[in-house]
Amino acid sequence: MLFTLIDSPLGELLLAGSESELRIIRFPDSRNGAAAEPDPAWRRCDGVFATAKAQLGEYFAGTRCRFALPLAPKTTPFQARVLQVLQAIPYGQTRSYGAIARSLGRPRAARAVGGANARNPLPIIFPCHRVVGTDGTLTGFGGGLTAKRYLLRLEQQARSA
Repeated sequence: MLFTLIDSPLGELLLAGSESELRIIRFPDSRNGAAAEPDPAWRRCDGVFATAKAQLGEYFAGTRCRFALPLAPKTTPFQARVLQVLQAIPYGQTRSYGAIARSLGRPRAARAVGGANARNPLPIIFPCHRVVGTDGTLTGFGGGLTAKRYLLRLEQQARSA
């Protein structure tokens, strides 16, 4: 597995994958701000991730709403379905866990949707930050609630500009 580290408004992000596909994005530790650590067996290779870095830069600049990258996330079949639904949530909008469960034909699976979101290997690309509680409250996010707030605000501001 190859990796790189990129600066972002949320801190240093770790990107990992193969020479042709992005598999992982990790945020800094939301509790103490420590950088995400690559697996010791991974090899740093910055050039492979140039397109991903450029597209994430455009996203953080508010000029990119969708990503066009070759992806290879490792997921379960259920999680893959949840990730597909996440990509359908319009930029700058939110959906509840329950709404996603209903869209999958599993109205009682809101917690399972939450679990799939928690294991999202490519946050931002698969926008799990757009998923909120039924009453609109911000709930868990791998990058922390401050990062979730930032991403939602970024998208809402870019959309209204």
